[in-house]
Order: sequence, then structure tokens, then C-alpha cells
Amino acid sequence: MDRHETKDADPEVTVTGSEAPRVELTPAAARLLRQLSETHGPLMFHQSGGCCDGSAPMCYPDGEFRTGQSDVHLASLTVDGVAEPVAFWMSKSQYELWSHTRLIVDVVPGRGSGFSLEAPEGVRFLIRSRLVGT
Repeated sequence: MDRHETKDADPEVTVTGSEAPRVELTPAAARLLRQLSETHGPLMFHQSGGCCDGSAPMCYPDGEFRTGQSDVHLASLTVDGVAEPVAFWMSKSQYELWSHTRLIVDVVPGRGSGFSLEAPEGVRFLIRSRLVGT
């Protein structure tokens, strides 16, 4: 079972555990992250519980989206060819609904949100999910 840890100096929540990774990347998502990191430098994701594009994982330059007590740090994703791990954050309210799932970040054709870095590329990040343990 995952447990929540809060650092004394930093009230943000981090999910840890010895089970399968909570967030994974498809090969297509890893390729796109390599491309985006070449242009924008270190990256991060934030997954909110909003409607429409707000329910898709949004990719930003690292630190451009401010996280805080209402967010959960699910993973630091290692991507071959990308110097810095890509942080994956989710709003606490969304995490409560998805806590039993493994998130798989994929890429599909089509235009997503104008706020996410991949929007000009004609593709968008998408979350696929599986129950934890499957």
C-alpha cells in the first residue's frame, strides 16, 4: 500500500511505495518528452480534475506550474536522453479518485490544450489507466 509523506520544510505530499510505478510513459510519450526537453529544458506534468482539457496531463517547463498543499507528487519520471527527471503532480482531489490506478502517459494525434507544451506539435498527452496490481 502506498503511504503519504509530508516533508517538514515542504508541505507538498509525495506518494511512495514498493509496488509497480504509479506513473509510466509509453515509448511515444518518452520520445515527445525528449523533443520537448530539447526546446524547453526541464519539464513537469500536472494532472488536474478539471473538465475538457483540464482532465488531460499538462506538460510545462519545470516550475512554471506552481504546486502546493493541494497537489500530490506521484513520480519523478526518468526518460532516456532527458537530463532531469520529469515530475508528475496531481491535484489531491483527483488523486483520491485515482489512487487505485496506475497512470500511463501516452500521446495521441490531435490538438490538446494551448497551455500544454505539446499543443503546437499537433499531438496531445493522454492518460490511460490500469488498476494497481494489473
